[in-house]
This record gives sequence, C-alpha cells and structure tokens, in this order.
Amino acid sequence: MRIIGGKFGRRRFNPPANNWPTRPTTDYAKEALYNILQNRIDFEETKMLDLFGGTGNHCYEFVSRGSTDVTYVESFGKCIAFVRKTAKELDVENNLTVLKSDVFRFIKSADEQYDFIFADPPYHLKTLNQLPDLILDNGLLATDGILVIEHDQQNSFEEHKRFVDVRKYGGCMFSFFE
Repeated sequence: MRIIGGKFGRRRFNPPANNWPTRPTTDYAKEALYNILQNRIDFEETKMLDLFGGTGNHCYEFVSRGSTDVTYVESFGKCIAFVRKTAKELDVENNLTVLKSDVFRFIKSADEQYDFIFADPPYHLKTLNQLPDLILDNGLLATDGILVIEHDQQNSFEEHKRFVDVRKYGGCMFSFFE
C-alpha cells in the first residue's frame, strides 16, 4: 500500500493482510481517482468519511494532502489496530477519528455531514446497491459534497438520481454522486 501524494507521498505500508476481509484499492486505480479529486476538492478544507475503511488507504491519502478532519469506519478489529498504529507512526492521530462500528449502524446513527465520502464495501455485499440511498437519505453528504463508491462491474448506479459519473480501472469502478 502506497500513499501517492502530499507530505507522506511515496511512503509504503505493508498491512499484515493475511485472512483480512479487505481488498485494497490498487495503486493504478487510486492514483487515477486522486488525479480526478485534486481538480475537484480542496483537501485542506475537506471533512472526509471513509466507510468500510479497511487498511486506511484513503484516510492516509487525505491526511497526507492536508485534510485535518478524517473519520474512518470499519468493523474488523485487526484493520482498526493497523490504522491506529499507522496513524501513530505518521503522527496524525489528531487528524483521524477511528471508529469500530458496523457501517450500516453508523450511517443510520451519524449526525455529522461530510464534504467527501468514500465507500469501499466488499464487492459481494448483497446490500451494495442500497448504499447510495442509505448515505444520501440519512444526510451524511454535505451540500456540494461528493460521494464515491468503489465497486466492480456487477453493480451499476447509472440510473440513480444523484449519480454523476463512473470511472473504470481494470476490475475496479468508482461511481460518483453529488
């Protein structure tokens, strides 16, 4: 896992991912996504939410690029321990809130809004198609905010009323909502 840009750019981390229920975004797809985002958002002013946070890959990228308000939500304990350890190594614990929670419970109970939400659920998740509505209908996305959901070709969100774009990188797809 590599941080692409910002003050920690090019730093590599090796999560002990044996038997982890994670699938980190490939460097190729991640770099393409952040090339899009750097032209659309001001990282330093962005309040970011990472759902199904896994290894924390996207949290580190946002903090590295200047974001000071990042929230990570994950239910797998080993991922959470790794993210806390890495945040300590990078000395960014004050910029990153780490929450152990079922993502769907978090969505239903959250009372904050975020400028950017990234969701990287398991591709085989049966309720993946419901995710945009759950996030948007529960008011998590701020006005003028961006929601990105990572998924594979088995899912399509192009008919969703708030869908704006999709980008494909190998087997990985990013759907954008506003």
